[in-house]
Amino acid sequence: MSFNPQKNFVQLFEESFKQHWNLPAYTDFGTDYTLNYSDVATWVEKIHILFEQCGIKKDDKVALIGRNSANWCVAYVATITYGAVIVPILQDFTGTDVQHILQHSESKLLFTADYKYKELDNTQLGDVKVVVSLTDFEPKEVFDKTIDIANLSVKHLTDLFTQKYPQGFAAKDIKYNWKDNEELAVLSYTSGTTGNSKAVMSPGRAMAANAEFGLYLNILFEGDRMVTFLPLAHAYGCAFDFLGNTYAGGHTYLITTLPIPKILLKAFAEIKPTLILSVPLIIEKVYRSQVLPKLQKAPLNWLIKIPGVNKLIYNKIRKQLVQAFGGEFYEFIIGGAAMNPEIEAFFHKINFPFTIGYGMTETAPLISYRDWKSFKPQSCGRVMDNMEAKIDKPNAQGLGEIVVKGPHVMLGYYKNEEATKNAFTKDGWLRTGDLGEIDAEGNIFIKGRCKTMLLGPSGQNIFPEEIEDVLNNLPFVAESLVVQRDNKLIGLIVPDTTRLKAENITDINAKFEELRKQANKQLPQYEQIVAFELQEEEFKKTPKNSIKRYLYN
Repeated sequence: MSFNPQKNFVQLFEESFKQHWNLPAYTDFGTDYTLNYSDVATWVEKIHILFEQCGIKKDDKVALIGRNSANWCVAYVATITYGAVIVPILQDFTGTDVQHILQHSESKLLFTADYKYKELDNTQLGDVKVVVSLTDFEPKEVFDKTIDIANLSVKHLTDLFTQKYPQGFAAKDIKYNWKDNEELAVLSYTSGTTGNSKAVMSPGRAMAANAEFGLYLNILFEGDRMVTFLPLAHAYGCAFDFLGNTYAGGHTYLITTLPIPKILLKAFAEIKPTLILSVPLIIEKVYRSQVLPKLQKAPLNWLIKIPGVNKLIYNKIRKQLVQAFGGEFYEFIIGGAAMNPEIEAFFHKINFPFTIGYGMTETAPLISYRDWKSFKPQSCGRVMDNMEAKIDKPNAQGLGEIVVKGPHVMLGYYKNEEATKNAFTKDGWLRTGDLGEIDAEGNIFIKGRCKTMLLGPSGQNIFPEEIEDVLNNLPFVAESLVVQRDNKLIGLIVPDTTRLKAENITDINAKFEELRKQANKQLPQYEQIVAFELQEEEFKKTPKNSIKRYLYN
């Protein structure tokens, strides 16, 4: 297909429901709950009637919070196709954070998981008039005295729906009000790793362009199977697992519980997804827990040094990994955070079909991507066809902040003119906050965050993420964080207690002092770690598993 980044966002849903009427759309994995595209379209009509009963108007904000589920998807689609603005809230936010978001966004209606609503103070919901359960779309609470809760019941909505379509509801009856693509469609409150959340205003053009890319790149097709475990309230999972697959006519299986490895592997084995989207954490855990221990033990640790023999071993490992993820996927796309270079190099070595993309909530989210067959190692893909990227104020080595332009870029931050102004250069390029380089082919190489870069004793640029990659590859290290105190680098370490116990390591401090010296042998003088500080708990993280660095500086 020819790529048209100006296709109307609402139009995508209207076309898909009509074209894929009898195909399965969403399934809550582990249950019998499946909605065909016809079922989704029917629920959307009923929820539109609910909005009318509540007095919801075009451009009103509708908030949505809960774990991934078929009903979560329905509520999202119903809001967008009504002309309202969806406010997807990450379910990991605290009750206080959610209340702040509801007030700040001026949301008029709230779709919520029942367990999440229990965390909220219903006197602190701002302008919310009605609260609706994601379990069954029944109203939970009505705060507007002019609205009769009985008129919002599913039974009453079904009666009104039947009256509206006495001959039955069919694909030909679908007709949504298309909003201009420059208008606000989605209001996303970022998790952020450096402070308080901001509300990103994404217009229809940004959402449509991202949703269409799966078809344009020939990685999403009608009938495709996706296992969705990334939070849909986050831009990455939402754009491709949900919106892109919906537009393509695919079948999305939603992990409705905590996506622990046992559940994910079961889902991969049963569903055999045709495309997998993930964050680095998943593939890195598999490498450290299942692959690396085998490679470090005899006889594999010396067999892999023999040319020819090592190729056979690598082929076997690749085959086992592909089967572990269902065996039928075209590509494993990694995004949301940087991947450990050593682990990335290993997966390239065994020819595992993976690629690394780059984006941010402010671009809904895609900036760069490249098919795994032509992916350039250590990059995060090539700048998308309809986007522009360049390095702002590069140094002598070509390193500087990555800035971008194009239809994916946000309108700004809601109710925050200062933050919006600071997010763009004077000539209109969006600042990503990432330091990097771009080669002649448009491949982007990220070195670190502008805000996390440290200065060495002689003014050297130090990227803590690169040092952490070294530390995270040490045995007995679960995760690490490098901070600077009194111009000295300290490594905060979360020990791998399971492995320490398994190998009967009793003098833990002595072991980690030995590891610190081992790490320093791999680092230049200005990046030497002067001490390790062992942490009793895992680092606090955002919903996409980025460490909240600002808590530890």
